Amino acid sequence: MPGEGRRLFGTDGVRGTANVEPMTSETALRLGRALAHVSKRSHRRHKILIGKDTRLSGYMLETAMSSGICSMGVDVLLVGPLPTPGIAFLTRTLRADAGVVISASHNPFPDNGIKFFSQAGFKLPDELEEEIEHLVLGDAIDALRPTATEIGKAFRIDDAVGRYNVFVKNTFPRHLTLDGMRIVIDCGHGAAYRVGPEVLEELGAEVVSLGVDPDGSNINQGCGALHPEGLQAAVRRHGAQVGVALDGDADRAIFVDEQGQVVDGDAVMAILADDLRARGELRQSILVATVMSNLGLHLAMQERGIQVVTTPVGDRYVVEEMVRGGYNLGGEQSGHIVFLDHNTTGDGLITALALFALMVEKGRPLSELRRIMRRLPQILLNVRVAARRDVPSVPPLAAAIAKAERALGARGRVLVRYSGTEPLLRVMVEGEREGEIRDLAESIAAAARGALGESAAAASK
Repeated sequence: MPGEGRRLFGTDGVRGTANVEPMTSETALRLGRALAHVSKRSHRRHKILIGKDTRLSGYMLETAMSSGICSMGVDVLLVGPLPTPGIAFLTRTLRADAGVVISASHNPFPDNGIKFFSQAGFKLPDELEEEIEHLVLGDAIDALRPTATEIGKAFRIDDAVGRYNVFVKNTFPRHLTLDGMRIVIDCGHGAAYRVGPEVLEELGAEVVSLGVDPDGSNINQGCGALHPEGLQAAVRRHGAQVGVALDGDADRAIFVDEQGQVVDGDAVMAILADDLRARGELRQSILVATVMSNLGLHLAMQERGIQVVTTPVGDRYVVEEMVRGGYNLGGEQSGHIVFLDHNTTGDGLITALALFALMVEKGRPLSELRRIMRRLPQILLNVRVAARRDVPSVPPLAAAIAKAERALGARGRVLVRYSGTEPLLRVMVEGEREGEIRDLAESIAAAARGALGESAAAASK
């Protein structure tokens, strides 16, 4: 699995409970020093940008990272709460040497995370993360202490939200408007609480806003992309044409059609890929998706002459594959959609504007557009694990997986993998009959709990 064997970094930076290692002020300060060191590849004055979501612990980690960076003679640009894709964009346009996002994205409020962007706005490659980790855990740069005027300064960028607002609106076709469209947006009390409703209103929509009152502890709490029930109810209640829910750092979007039905990232990718292909703008007629994407997406794309290239789970692996192959559209079922023609990472607002533009241009509701693909039943179960052992080396678990694969044959698939950000084993089973796949998923999850769960770990002591 990519990134395994390292102690700090998972598939999306460093993540954990805030104020418990590794999400402490002390480690954040050392991460800031290490990032500043690897970013100083020339003799000019350097600067690193820091943004965050709305979590209370963001203040603590932002201050510690800023201190660490300044202590290495590098300046800091502070942008405050801003979507992850906005931080990637500003890192590029402000010519910063690197960007830092302090966010645990969709994780619950007590968690936080730190992830890095390169000068070009892409997530750092594994090798550079490993170099940073080595510096954090070792003492190679402890003696590097610039003094006097060589110490870095911190500046606040006051118009960061406005800059990102203009950038996002510029991705919307100039000849179109959202006039007459009633849209419900749920910002999950997260990083897009200001910019999300603003962008839609300025393009002409009548906006109903949910999840726009962050208090430091309510991020993702029963709202946003992970909990679309409130959005579904609001779309029905207000008679809206469409609803969009963002997660805590607004790099993913989940939609609700005018009938109140959830439309996930797979359906959105199918809709957008088909439209780009029809306009001759889908590079090499290829869509990049992860192994979690529904079999229905593959079948729908096949019918339309679009090839689906798959990657491990994690938007960073989608982006790496897109850059490597020269593709311009990719994403995840969870709602991370990446348009490399516009931004270097998943962007919930850009995804929303692309979909809304298509609805306006074609004059068709989302409930009709989504019919491009038929979703095969898919069961996803999470098993909390005490230890991560290689799945094939756990006999009861391997046997349960093999049994399920035999039962499904070519009519479905089984995917069992560890989460890159939480102590979970994810069990996914897909097939034509919901009852059958639920039973198979439950038997795999039971085997995993027995062999890898916390009670199994206690019994083996």
